Amino acid sequence: MRVSVNDDLCGGHGVCTVLCPDVFALEDAGYARALVEEVPAEHETAAREAKRRCPTRAIQIR
Repeated sequence: MRVSVNDDLCGGHGVCTVLCPDVFALEDAGYARALVEEVPAEHETAAREAKRRCPTRAIQIR
């Protein structure tokens, strides 16, 4: 599973970083970014939950 954060949609709420800190982090500017492109199997459930709970729907999973 691959994950990315749409820079144009991210509002910097940080929900993803709380739910899945091994996959998402906040940049210095305060917006989220994916730490990995390919999500390790043990973090897939948390990454899906982060996508589901993102207030701006900025997380994309492929």
